[in-house]
Amino acid sequence: MKTFYTDGSADPNPGPGGWAIIDASTEDTIMTGAEPHTTNIRMEGTAIREAIKLAVMANEPVEIYTDSEFWINVLTKWAPSWERNGWKKKQGEIKNLDLVQELYDLYQNHDVELHWVKGHAFIELNELADIAARSAREHQ
Repeated sequence: MKTFYTDGSADPNPGPGGWAIIDASTEDTIMTGAEPHTTNIRMEGTAIREAIKLAVMANEPVEIYTDSEFWINVLTKWAPSWERNGWKKKQGEIKNLDLVQELYDLYQNHDVELHWVKGHAFIELNELADIAARSAREHQ
């Protein structure tokens, strides 16, 4: 099983953004990316998406640690009902729908375990993911 820590960053929010994936077995940053104008939420989701894609390519189950409670809720609680309702919710549009749909498809069709970790709580690999995401944002 692959184990990754992911994080995303935008500053200001919205503004320049970056994301990162840390391989828990080596503690190395294995992938980063950036966008010139985005949001923190989008960068968090992008990191999770790319981590799942890495596991799909390796044909291995994946365990992802993230400080994004939002994305865990999207994938495990909200997206199933949004999909049943034609990708609509009572409160209006679903923001980042393209990313939500892609991530939900990956989540449903691969062996993925999501774990929430508290951000900025001195959890070493989460802190490394945060540093790498900020670095990707700042050096794009």
